[in-house]
Amino acid sequence: MPIARYLAMTGAEMAGNAVFPDYAAWMACHFSSSGNGVSNLPKWLPAGSLLILDDSTPIQEHDPERIAGELGECMGRLQCVGLLLDFQRPGEEPLRELTEYLCRVLPFPVVASDSYADGLDCGVFVSPVPPDTSMDTWLSRWNGREIWLDTTMEGLEIALTEKGAKTAPLPAWDCPESGLEDTRLHCHYQISLDNDEAVFTLWRAREDIAAQLEEAESLGVKAAVGLYQEFGCPLPTPEAGAD
Repeated sequence: MPIARYLAMTGAEMAGNAVFPDYAAWMACHFSSSGNGVSNLPKWLPAGSLLILDDSTPIQEHDPERIAGELGECMGRLQCVGLLLDFQRPGEEPLRELTEYLCRVLPFPVVASDSYADGLDCGVFVSPVPPDTSMDTWLSRWNGREIWLDTTMEGLEIALTEKGAKTAPLPAWDCPESGLEDTRLHCHYQISLDNDEAVFTLWRAREDIAAQLEEAESLGVKAAVGLYQEFGCPLPTPEAGAD
């Protein structure tokens, strides 16, 4: 059976849809900017949806007990399948303490971002595999853990000069439309040369993501999470997208 692929949706995307993906996720929940709890909890979700809490608003003097209570009430009322802690500010002690607390007290499955999952008995939300890195290498740190994979079509530019290499992320909307295919890394690439620099541009098209998920399944990954705005339409099979 293919791994579950949750599509993270905004409130506006939820409101504008009559037909939802098989695995929906609410991505608009964050710490309150005017209180010590959680803001933008959903009033309705399809049963079996994933609730996502992010740290787009920094955690300050927020109350872990109140946060757990608000999240638990919402998840129980809406029959959520679990909670994903999509924390993107590594090294914050209050976030580490909150992650540990929620994993301990919530009666629902919790998945923690890879910045805060060390030493916890929970699923780990692994950052997107860079286009220049094989999946088995990227996931090896988390062998033996329940892995949830973050997927994106964001690319990577690698510039080589006499002084060395420089890398920079490439937003999905700036990625080329065509290129050569690397089936091991599940990406497409282009190479450009000038007098003193070689630039490698790597990115993932939709067919690369489909192949990536196929390998993820073979490696025992539990589930994947992507943006509805990127993957709202069905992904092609790897064979359909082959060059």
